[in-house]
Amino acid sequence: MSRAPVVRAVLALAIIGASLYFALSSPARLGLDLRGGTQIVLEGQDTARVKADAETTDRTVEVLRGRVDALGVSEPTLTRSGENRIIVELPGVQDPREAAEVIGRTAQLSFHPVKGIAPEGQKPELGKGERVLPDEAGQRLLLGPSALSGDEVKGAESVIDQQTTAQWVVNVDFEGEGVQKWEGLTGDAACQQPGDPRRRVAIVLDDKVISSPQVAQDIQCDVGMTGGSTQITGQFKEKEAKDLAVLIAGGALPMPVEVIEQRTVGPTLGADAIEASAKAAVIGVALTALFIVVIYRLVGFLATVALACYALISYAVLVALNATLTLPGLAGFVLAIGMAVDANVLVFERAREEYQLRENRGDVSRALTGGFGKALSAIVDSNVTTLLAAGLLFFLASGPVRGFGVTLSIGVVASMVSALLITRFLAGLAVDRRLLKNRPAITGLASTGRVRNWLTRRNPDLMSRRKRWLGVSAVVVVVALAGIGFRGVDFGAEFTGGRVLEYSVSDEVSVERARSAVADAGFPRAVVQTSGDNISVRTGQLDNDEAHSIETSLERVAGDVQKERDELIGPSLGDELRNKALIALGVALAAQLLYLAIRFRWTFGLGAVLAMFQDVLIVIGAFAWLGKPVDGVFLAAMLTVIGYSVNDSVVVFDRIREQWGLSHRQKGASFAGVANTAVLQTVPRTVNTGMGALFILAALAVLGGDSLTDFAVALLVGIVAGTFSTVFTATPIVVGLASRTQAPVAVHRGGAKKKSGRPRTHSGERTDSGAVV
Repeated sequence: MSRAPVVRAVLALAIIGASLYFALSSPARLGLDLRGGTQIVLEGQDTARVKADAETTDRTVEVLRGRVDALGVSEPTLTRSGENRIIVELPGVQDPREAAEVIGRTAQLSFHPVKGIAPEGQKPELGKGERVLPDEAGQRLLLGPSALSGDEVKGAESVIDQQTTAQWVVNVDFEGEGVQKWEGLTGDAACQQPGDPRRRVAIVLDDKVISSPQVAQDIQCDVGMTGGSTQITGQFKEKEAKDLAVLIAGGALPMPVEVIEQRTVGPTLGADAIEASAKAAVIGVALTALFIVVIYRLVGFLATVALACYALISYAVLVALNATLTLPGLAGFVLAIGMAVDANVLVFERAREEYQLRENRGDVSRALTGGFGKALSAIVDSNVTTLLAAGLLFFLASGPVRGFGVTLSIGVVASMVSALLITRFLAGLAVDRRLLKNRPAITGLASTGRVRNWLTRRNPDLMSRRKRWLGVSAVVVVVALAGIGFRGVDFGAEFTGGRVLEYSVSDEVSVERARSAVADAGFPRAVVQTSGDNISVRTGQLDNDEAHSIETSLERVAGDVQKERDELIGPSLGDELRNKALIALGVALAAQLLYLAIRFRWTFGLGAVLAMFQDVLIVIGAFAWLGKPVDGVFLAAMLTVIGYSVNDSVVVFDRIREQWGLSHRQKGASFAGVANTAVLQTVPRTVNTGMGALFILAALAVLGGDSLTDFAVALLVGIVAGTFSTVFTATPIVVGLASRTQAPVAVHRGGAKKKSGRPRTHSGERTDSGAVV
């Protein structure tokens, strides 16, 4: 055995061993959309005294961490995002009101003397720093200027009163100047008679009186509560006492913050998504594996073993990086399994071609080596374009869609490792056996395949009808644009702002009754849809109390109502996400054009980008005609379609480049003929790769639930459109541009460039003939 196979064997075993270690020793970190809980995104606001920069945001995170820890949530996470945003994840918290009531109150905590009761219906004249706020019972209090702030609170905790042993109280400790200020505030209040509202002290947070206790009778006038500690008593229930302690202990936030995004996912929805994706993965991969084994026999079976290793490697890298697996990320993980077939198919198809050469006839091992060598360029180029799309998702998208970009990137790299290392090691080991050398048909590489045989017999000259294909493409684009123009694009709440509520109900109700119930709650313009025992409600901006009123109203007509999903997107964030989506799309187009122009020629890049743009319009148009929402998950699918479309074009272009390099010295060779040959030679790969991905996507569409179904539908449409556009749009455009510009340049793997020498033709001359090589 030569040195290279030994190195591949050692590397393959080392990678598989390391992957097994990480996969078995580290559990996957699930996002809230898979394990259930609430995520709140806060954005810091500048004031006259403080700037919402990274330093201030970090200090705000620490204050909020104390509030969240006091909630008793298991494994909460708080992280700064960018300069002035904070992401709070609360696993298991299903009622966003509970979290928002505690961490969403963002104004300065302050303590005020009560000057008296403000008469109802009258507007009192207020002095400097005075204001009128309702107390806990709704009584209007006239408050004096702030006597001390939350910065001077050392801590607060809820405890059982040691004297009564049955009453919850809140103990508050002050520090620094707060000790003397509290003494002065309570000393002044103690000078008033019991029952006088001026004997009360108001604790205000976010322009709301959270407590207004009366100073006890044993406190002396002008002396106040000494020692820096006090106790707030009242008819507190346990939760009320704990919430009050949390709010006081949290003190003042270094800067005001605003809730710009809020997501709540029910625990059953995440579990169902995992189960559905697992079923889709098992069924889709099983069908893909069966298809590959039928087509490529033994090497197809070895490729399925490599695909299993690919899945192991991808999962191991995910847990090793401590990356969060989200619902779109899970879909990306499943999808990447189907796309991983592509590299294997490219190699096997090239190996079949190599075997038909006279010098390799009968030598499967040599043909396989040649297949890996000649497929390498196309594999690298096609996967780089997919990585560009995945990288754009990570850097330009936000939320769960970024998770899709991470898992897709991991999947692309893992697929190259599994194909170029593990498949090569296993297949190379197998074809060197004496049994297979004497029976090459068993390997699956000795035959050319039915699709290739049919194309060889028919030898269709597609490029001679390129104007017809471009006309068909134009008609398809017009139909897509008509859908966008007449039906409009239904941007989801993620791009427009608003709130989306999804419930599962015990009693199925008609959409009319559900709409009536939502209208009775005060929201007649809400978009209400029903599907079996599920109800979805989409509205504009709602606060948590208004959302709760919708849930209560639905309970009256639908029985038991269980919240499955609750998403709130602020209008500013919706604009930002929509702009980011457009930027991501524009950058993707520019990046693909630049890469292809560098690797091939500008005409190739332009042809691929125009075909890609056609695919984008077709998918958007299909969603417009179907009335499906365009949201963040759709963006993930859209950029994946871009990657797939260019991936497909790159494989054809790589073959055109190779064939042109071989034939440019032949007298009378036409670029159109060479391009036609390249297209026909790559059709078997396109069909087999497409079938592998379609099995996965069909399983996702049927079993993946609402959000994954839309994702799968977008990719199904995109893959079909991408396959069509590569042959009937991208290549005809390249051929047409080549006929109107200087002769095309063959870029060889070594980097040399040579002109074809093909003469310019006069009008009416036919130069687009060619034969299958």
